[in-house]
This record gives sequence, structure tokens and C-alpha cells, in this order.
Amino acid sequence: MMAMSLLTRLNRFNRRHPWSHNDHYGPWVANQVAASGARHVLDVGCGTGNLVALLRPHAATVTGLEPDPETARIAAGRFAGDPGAGVIQADFAGRDQERRWDAITLVAVLHHLPLVPTLRELRAGLAPGGRLVIVGCFREDGPAKLLTDLPALLANPVMGMIKHPARAETMPVHMTAPTAEPRETLAEIRAAAARELPGARIRRRLFWRYTLVYDAPAG
Repeated sequence: MMAMSLLTRLNRFNRRHPWSHNDHYGPWVANQVAASGARHVLDVGCGTGNLVALLRPHAATVTGLEPDPETARIAAGRFAGDPGAGVIQADFAGRDQERRWDAITLVAVLHHLPLVPTLRELRAGLAPGGRLVIVGCFREDGPAKLLTDLPALLANPVMGMIKHPARAETMPVHMTAPTAEPRETLAEIRAAAARELPGARIRRRLFWRYTLVYDAPAG
């Protein structure tokens, strides 16, 4: 009961001082893409375009895919005067499936899609030597769940006060997209990646996220 009461209070506090766990990892994603030397980048599930904006200085072109019509409209408007950045209203299946990309990014998107087939298609969508960068969500399980969540639970309100000190009346538009609960545990994601993306580097991260970096063979 005490743990549930604490979680309820933290949730209320976080809604008053909202900040995006996904945007928190945006600079890290952009650095991973920049380090690969990618020129043409695909951002799957780009939302309102925050990551597209971070990727743009590091690439010749950045294309965002966003299935929600209104969100895609907002994102497209941000880059209307930039021929090197574009947003297409489409989900992952609606991409140009003949094109190969130097880098593909997904932030909090993979758990909305079937894991193994999507990893396979992502690998096929990379140009030789291309890089896949994922920030994903996973399903926590086991008796140690609360213990492993504790660092994030404690850090979350601190980050909220730093990033959004003023009390919010409504959620920011970039944080209003539909969400889904992750289906796979981190162990299941690691196992699938080992089969479909040999050599992928996966790390558990703070704020209920993991990161995955995979480099396609150069030949």
C-alpha cells in the first residue's frame, strides 16, 4: 500500500512538471548517427519532429515517418522551408520499401510493432555499413521490479523540476501521442536482436528505456 501511494504521488507530481523521457535521449541518438557518418536518415515515428531537428545538422537529408495526420502536419510545418528535411504521413509499412538508408532511428516506437519482423525489415532497410539506432521501451517483470525501477522513480521528479519547473496545466503537444504498453521483456528483446541483428549493442537505460545500436556489414 505504501509503495502504491508513493507511485500515485509521483505520478501526480510528474503530470504537473512534465518532461519527455524520449526527448531526453534525442542528443544521444543524434550523436550516434553523426558518428556513423550517415548522409540520409530515416526517423520512424517522428512525432512533432524534435528528433528530426536534432538529426538535421548531421545529415544531408532526414525523412520522418509519422502515422498520425495532425502530428505529421505539425512536424511537416516545422521543416517547410528546408529541402533536406521532410515528413511523410505514414507508418513504418508505408515507407519506400525499395530505398536503403544510411541510418534509421526509432525512439519509443518499436514496441508498437511486431518485434521480430520489424527488426528483420529494419536490417533490410539499411544501406551497406548503415546504422540502426533504437531507444525502446520494455516490459519489466520479476520480483525485483520495484528495486530496478527505484533509480528512475527517484530521478524522475528531479528531472521534471529541472526541465519543466513551472506547473503545467496541460501536457505539451509532443507528449500527447497515443501510447502502448510494451509486450516484450528486455531479455526477449536481447534474444530477438541476437538472431536478427548480430553484433547489436544493447544497454538498459534510466527512465524505463533501453538503447540498441546495430551496424550493418559494409560489404
